[in-house]
Amino acid sequence: MRRRGLISRLTGDERGVSAVEFALIAPVMIAFYFGLAEFCQGYMAQKRMGHVAAMVADLVAQEEIVATANLDDIFQIGGLIMKPFSTATLNQRVSSVTQTAGVAKVVWSRGRGMGSRPVGEVVVLPAGLISNGESIILSEVTYDYDSPVDYLMPPVTRFSHTYYLRPRTVDAVVCSNC
Repeated sequence: MRRRGLISRLTGDERGVSAVEFALIAPVMIAFYFGLAEFCQGYMAQKRMGHVAAMVADLVAQEEIVATANLDDIFQIGGLIMKPFSTATLNQRVSSVTQTAGVAKVVWSRGRGMGSRPVGEVVVLPAGLISNGESIILSEVTYDYDSPVDYLMPPVTRFSHTYYLRPRTVDAVVCSNC
């Protein structure tokens, strides 16, 4: 029986190959797992923020007359929709815009976390959205998503959404004290 040398025995030994392969692949698979989980969390935050924009516009569009207290309550409901995400960086604004002579201008505006639009400010709306004499509710929301796993995603990602909705029961929603 011939004795093989140490080197030839080690090169021919295939025990532990699976462990080495696992050690090489495991960090990549773990990073993919956490990256996918983090992507899903960011996507959920973005979708909830979009729901806030739609809900704010919808609730205001159902009213005939609103006041700043009503709008503040609607903004608080928007914060509830964002749960379990933090609302510290949720910024909301709702405005009534009317088009006259082909120019859309702000009639009233109220914001929470972002300033109100000045009355009379010209707003660029998507083409064909409203005609002269018509009004629309413009809801704008931004959210700064802070990833808890900052090494996989940028530390802060800003999401924003704009939602347009026509008033439901009147030609234009009036704000009594905006």
